[in-house]
Amino acid sequence: MIPGRVARLSEETQASAATIGPVKSDIVLVTGNTQVDTIVPTFGGRVYGQQIILWPITAGNLVLSAAGNILIGITVLTNRPVWMVWSVSQQKWAINSGV
Repeated sequence: MIPGRVARLSEETQASAATIGPVKSDIVLVTGNTQVDTIVPTFGGRVYGQQIILWPITAGNLVLSAAGNILIGITVLTNRPVWMVWSVSQQKWAINSGV
């Protein structure tokens, strides 16, 4: 995404589960309320950094847990997209602190 340019963001829908993915799109619409511990990055997360926007769309809150590969766990409100960045060196998803 380059500021001032039109971005063609890809979008996919995934059901919440202990492990979701692999994530192959920029925007991930998440259905359900099952706690998410692990998000599988593209290419297994070994080569490239990645960024995603995780967007819970089912009524109720979605818990992102630090039990897997999410750096710091949080509870995300419905229809409050969360921007996340994959760190290759840490093998963890970092969540935007603005949530």
